[in-house]
Parts: sequence; C-alpha cells; structure tokens
Amino acid sequence: MAAAKKAVLGPLVGAVDQGTSSTRFLVFNSRTAELLSHHQVEIKQEFPREGWVEQDPKEILQSVYECIEKTCEKLGQLNIDISNIKAIGVSNQRETTVVWDKLTGEPLYNAVVWLDLRTQSTVENLSKRIPGNNNFVKSKTGLPLSTYFSAVKLRWLLDNVRKVQKAVEEDRALFGTIDSWLIWSLTGGANGGVHCTDVTNASRTMLFNIHSLEWDKELCEFFEIPMKILPNVRSSSEIYGLMKISHSLKAGALEGVPISGCLGDQSAALVGQMCFQDGEAKNTYGTGCFLLCNTGRKCVFSEHGLLTTVAYKLGRDKPVYYALEGSVAIAGAVIRWLRDNLGIIKTSEEIEKLAKEVGTSYGCYFVPAFSGLYAPYWEPSARGIICGLTQFTNKCHIAFAALEAVCFQTREILDAMNRDCGIPLSHLQVDGGMTNNKILMQLQADILYIPVVKPSMPETTALGAAMAAGAAEGVGVWSLEPEDLSAVTMERFEPQINAEESEIRYSTWKKAVMKSVGWVTTQSSESGDPSIFCSLPLGFFIVSSMVMLIGARYISG
Repeated sequence: MAAAKKAVLGPLVGAVDQGTSSTRFLVFNSRTAELLSHHQVEIKQEFPREGWVEQDPKEILQSVYECIEKTCEKLGQLNIDISNIKAIGVSNQRETTVVWDKLTGEPLYNAVVWLDLRTQSTVENLSKRIPGNNNFVKSKTGLPLSTYFSAVKLRWLLDNVRKVQKAVEEDRALFGTIDSWLIWSLTGGANGGVHCTDVTNASRTMLFNIHSLEWDKELCEFFEIPMKILPNVRSSSEIYGLMKISHSLKAGALEGVPISGCLGDQSAALVGQMCFQDGEAKNTYGTGCFLLCNTGRKCVFSEHGLLTTVAYKLGRDKPVYYALEGSVAIAGAVIRWLRDNLGIIKTSEEIEKLAKEVGTSYGCYFVPAFSGLYAPYWEPSARGIICGLTQFTNKCHIAFAALEAVCFQTREILDAMNRDCGIPLSHLQVDGGMTNNKILMQLQADILYIPVVKPSMPETTALGAAMAAGAAEGVGVWSLEPEDLSAVTMERFEPQINAEESEIRYSTWKKAVMKSVGWVTTQSSESGDPSIFCSLPLGFFIVSSMVMLIGARYISG
C-alpha cells in the first residue's frame, strides 16, 4: 500500500516554552497561527531549606529534548511533515540563574529559581551601599533591589559555591538565565554552543542598562560580577544559531533549524496577545501572575511599586519597546501547594470543583506570600497566612479563598498600573494555564469590576516566541504587520456582582495582607535555622494550628 501523503500546511514554527512548573514544545502554522501539536512535561522543584527554591538544569534540558521528540512523533501521527518546521523560538521563566562549565557542559550548581529567598541578607547589605538620593540601580535597570532578580542569585553562587568560584578563576564558567542555558545547549553546548540572551531576559538580571541596552560596568562592579561570564545580548528576533541535535534525540529532522526567537515568558505573552500598541496590556496566570502594559518606546518609571522592563526588540535594527510590569510571586503555585503540601486536591483541575461546591470563601482569606510579597509592596518579611477561619470553614472554602487570592493580587497590581498610566484599563486580556478555570475568570471579572477577555487559544506565551522566531531576518515566514496578524476569537467574562460588594471584599483582603507582613527576620529566612520559630509572632502558631486541624479533618474526607 502506498505511503499516506503528508499534509501540506506551509511553513511551521516551533516554540520551546520552559516555565517554572513545566516545559512544553509547541508547533504552529505560521500562516494561520493555529496550534498543530504540543507536548508537556512537569518539572520538579527542590526546596533544600526554608525559602530556597532550586531546579536541576539537566532535568530542564532533558525535558526540552523529550518535549521536542514527543511533539515530532505526534506530528508524524497527524501526517504532518516536520521538515516544514523552519524556525524555533524560546520562551522561558525569567531571572532563574544557572552557572555552568563551558568545557564540559555540566552545571556547577542547581538553577536558583526566581522565587528563591536565600539572598535576603545580601539584598539588605547591598541596599546600605546605595545613596538615598541616587538609586542608580533602579534608574539604570528599572528594578528594585530584590531577591527576585539574577544579580543577587549570581552573587550568592560566587560567594558560596566553591565549584563556581574555581570555574570563574579558571575561565571555565558561563552564566545565563534559562534561555541562555537552553540556546547554548541546543546549538552545540561544549562543541560550539552560542552563549547569548535577548534584551528582555537581560533586563531582568539587574546588571543590564535598559537605556543603552548593554551590560553596565558600574552595576557589574557594584554586584562584583565578572563581565566575562555574561552572555552576548541580542534582539528578541534574529538567528542566534542552528539546532545541533543531541544523540539521544530521534527528531533528527530539526538538525540545522535556526533558533531565531527568544523572549522572557511575560514578554512572549505580550507579543502573543498582540499588545503592540502603547497602553495595551495583558495578565498571565502561571506559577506567578504578571501584568504587563506596553509603554511604547519610552521608559515609564512607576511611583506605585511596578517594574520598568524591556517588552521586546523584534529585530537587530528594530526599535526597543518598554513595559510597566506588576509581578505577583504566587498564583498557580498556590494550587500546586494545596495539591502537594496539604493534599486537599489530587490534581490541579480539582480546585474548580471544590470551589464550585461552596461558591464563597465564607469570610476566609488566603494570602499566599510564600516568597514574601512582590508588587506593589516589595515586602520580603511577609509570609503566607490563612485567616478568618471558623469551625464552619472546610477545604472547599480554602480552595475558593486560594482562587480569590489570585484575583485580589491581580486587582492590586491593576490599581497600581491604572494610577501610573492615568488611564484605567477598560478590560483585561488574560492568558496562561489557570485561565481554563472558569470560576477563576468570573471571580477576576467580579473583583476587578471590568470585563475579562480570554483568547480561545490560551498558549500565547509559546505563540509569542514562535512569532518572534518566524519573523526573524533570514527566516521570514511570519509577518508581524497589523493587517497580516490573524484575528483571535475571544471568550468574555462580565462582572456579575455589584460594585459595593466587590469593594468590601477587596478592602477585607487588604486587611489580611497587612497581617501577613513582618513574620520573618533576615537571619531566619537565610539560615534555615530552627530559631526561625523564635522570631515569629504567636499569631503564626494559631493560624498554623488551625490549618493543620482543618487539614487533618478534611484531608481524611
């Protein structure tokens, strides 16, 4: 029997979407932006001490290979010719820090994840050296001095890991965020791999001048980072190098395909949502929650706790665009915590069913400040609390409160964004895995009191990376001209409660947030020392005990 004819779809573009919780590889039709196939692998997070969050860079790389291989197999089953994949884009969790040996390709320590808090005393010591009337770190980078960004994580590795120190001394060390690690590995690794990053990822390191678009000598001296270990900074859309397939990968047809797009995940989502105009914004619900508003070609500095960041630069000779960003550390991660730590759900999808059973938190509020509070507070001393508990409270109410927490945190950064921009958003464009939860989306519309608009294809982060890759000079299979961009079908959620009720719930949330602040001292958060308990107020033990009681009662059914 003759072999089945391969489907002809025109040029295809692949996208690696490497997030905090999982890795995916997705393949799109460049003419229609249709998602043809994808594969996803969950990534382990390690918590060696209280406040520390790490991942294995080799596991991350292996997950990319696995996702590429499985997606290519699925395309084959769909009778789609993978030789039509003309480019690959990379989107990644930002700030997460890797140092590796350029001669062996081996990581010299685990990746220190963006959520990690071990550097709090480093941050406090460095902040004493910044003059009050000249915050040159913020004016050059757009970022507050925080544990969130790469420079302090890299400083910790240089101070505490002998293998890293030795490799730097012997000129063997390379530093990068996850995009750099992946691109270097996928383009040959120790055999000629390309050591680069793009402007969006560089802008999250606290070492990059967002005005000159270069690594900044003064910042590198301030953080005592040797510039020789930093990657070359490129635009978000150009050919960085060609795929060199690992011997373990069967998808040999991708050998020689250009890697030509690179965007930090939140910038990728902004591009994927087609927020190309000044004032257009999107909110992504992933491990954390990230609201970005395009501010055009000008840097806008926030007076309300938001970050100024590079949105994208879609070509070597194209202009750079900037964004204001509100960052929330814990969104989807709170659902994972309820699953993995408390065991009140078996799968993340079950949260919607539990919340639906009660339709209210019954006065219970959950502030998931597991890594302190990010925007708009930037309060590292905060820790998670569940309050407003009564004997009536059960796991369904806690599930509902967890979803509400994601929405309240979004309301806080949206309020800050509206104050900074002066023109309130009339609706909110959303994306990310959590947007499949209809209760969450309706809650978000109710708490913001504006419509929430969700694209029918929620994989906008991967789509943005694919668009950047396909549009690169020398590839040219994806047009970013407004008239050529595919129309996207949207699902719309309108507010269904009155404004007064929305405001009462929000003001009670803010009261709960204030109770979460001031739990932890620097020493306790860094050392992992049992004496942490000596520094916590009595309220911590009351709340913890009640949670444990509820957990014991309701986990068992």
